[in-house]
Amino acid sequence: MERRFYFDLASPVCWLVAERVLQVVPQPCEWVPVLAADPLPAFRCAEESDIWRLEFERRAPQPVRWPPRVPFDSAFAMRAATFAAGSGKTVAFALAAFRQAYAGGRDLSDPDNVCVAAAACEIHPRALLKGADLASVRDRLEAATAGAPGPVPAIVVGGELYVGEDAPELAAA
Repeated sequence: MERRFYFDLASPVCWLVAERVLQVVPQPCEWVPVLAADPLPAFRCAEESDIWRLEFERRAPQPVRWPPRVPFDSAFAMRAATFAAGSGKTVAFALAAFRQAYAGGRDLSDPDNVCVAAAACEIHPRALLKGADLASVRDRLEAATAGAPGPVPAIVVGGELYVGEDAPELAAA
């Protein structure tokens, strides 16, 4: 049965889902890195954005330290996640990168910050830098993005699509 979790490291909501999907969804999911068109909800004003951030911080699994820009350009980080998938380290890399971004306040558009996340899951920084720039990795990320079932975070279980922050609980039910 197909079970996939689609995520983008630029989406703070994907971090909330990533921290829960392993515990809540009863069967393991393949983690699929994709580039989200809109990694943040649309806000009508600055006050609405501030309220969303405060509510997000309340629900986060650990204290939040925001990166300088949200959303950041996640293209390199998502290529790195795609490269990590080739060695079976998608989950470890993604969790380390999410925590670097939203608990450590690091901008993942900076390759040095992505390399710190890679080192945390035993991927050598030089290998990551070279691997993330391979044409085959770019092609795999592009194909995964094109094949994504909708906005992220998204979980697909047996052809059923669950989107948003409560996707793990809906997929488990």
